[in-house]
Amino acid sequence: MKRNKLRQLLTDGRPTLGTRINSTWPSVIEAIAHTGVFDYVEFIAEYAPFTLHDLDHMARTAELHDLSMMIKVDDEHHEYVAQRAVGSGFDSVLFTDCRSAADVEQCIRTIRPDTPEDGGRYGAAARRFAYMRYAGSPDYVQALRDIVIVMMIEKKPAVEALDQILAVDGLDMIQWGPSDYSMSIGRAGERDNPEVEAAANKVFKTAIQMGIPPRAEIVVADDAKRYLDMGVRHFSINYDLRILHDFLRTHGEQVRRALEE
Repeated sequence: MKRNKLRQLLTDGRPTLGTRINSTWPSVIEAIAHTGVFDYVEFIAEYAPFTLHDLDHMARTAELHDLSMMIKVDDEHHEYVAQRAVGSGFDSVLFTDCRSAADVEQCIRTIRPDTPEDGGRYGAAARRFAYMRYAGSPDYVQALRDIVIVMMIEKKPAVEALDQILAVDGLDMIQWGPSDYSMSIGRAGERDNPEVEAAANKVFKTAIQMGIPPRAEIVVADDAKRYLDMGVRHFSINYDLRILHDFLRTHGEQVRRALEE
């Protein structure tokens, strides 16, 4: 069984840096790896089209370059996709739309091994990460225990139940979601609303106090300062479609203006 790099970094108490992609093209993962600065790549499966073959190819590519892979799964069919992604070789799962500690517990059981001591729902499946003799072995069970479990805190009920959620055994990290939260309080699109900002501060500070690492999604490096000052040490910077859009818009507008002068 391969090592889980992201798990090892968390166990060692070291900071982590990732980025997000919508594309399933393995060369995008290779380009990210060649920067030499990222620990993992998050595939935003909640938003992007993909096949099960894509998950295998993405995980295989990441392994060749000592990267971990995280998948963000849609709530509607999260158990199936999360288990298949882990079976493909993904090291971490980011679950969405949880509203209570019970929701979080159910997500964690999806990934944890089906043993008496773990109480999970993941059995002996001979998928890519456990071909041949590994499925159901002690190493296989440990690999499932090592999968990093991350939860989006993005709904009003989740913020209200934050202490209970952060106390759930097996939760490794949380991620704040201002867009969903603003919708859930009737402030759609108002990511900078004082009420949204207050909730964000509560989420980050409470998570740090309770020993659950929070991750901050940022667009550019300068955005990290406010979170670093709070004690945040885990970041995901930008994503492929936004990078492409911003570059093309900025430089395309410059050339367009030059053509029209």
